[in-house]
Amino acid sequence: MEIERVQLQQHGDSRGMLIALEQDQNVPFEIRRVYYLFATKCDVRRGQHAHRHLHQLAIAVRGSVTFLLDDGTGPVEVVLDDPTRGLVLGRMVWRELFDFSDDCVLMVLADQVYDPNDYITNYADFLREVNGAVYRENMAACLAR
Repeated sequence: MEIERVQLQQHGDSRGMLIALEQDQNVPFEIRRVYYLFATKCDVRRGQHAHRHLHQLAIAVRGSVTFLLDDGTGPVEVVLDDPTRGLVLGRMVWRELFDFSDDCVLMVLADQVYDPNDYITNYADFLREVNGAVYRENMAACLAR
């Protein structure tokens, strides 16, 4: 599985730091939605889904969180713990978030507004879909007619 990270350029001086997020510059898609997670307990698992079409950029603006990612070829763990680095989450990637630090604030930029129909929330269904089983099953049903 290829993990795409985005290095975010920081600007600042003795007064503090700033990072600008700009669509088609350091955000590789049109920004249609922004949300953030905070006050998540360290023993909680979030995510546990994939998106059929959505692309996202996740940034731990404070603290740290671990992502378990799977594109159907097997899981990979990625730790986000640096506000100058973003993680690109493409379509059809299963994600689970865990091991949140007490101070974690995770910001996510998305290329679509919220759509509950875009979610796959069952891992077995995700594996069938990402590996083309749904397409093959639908094709077999059409040919059987």
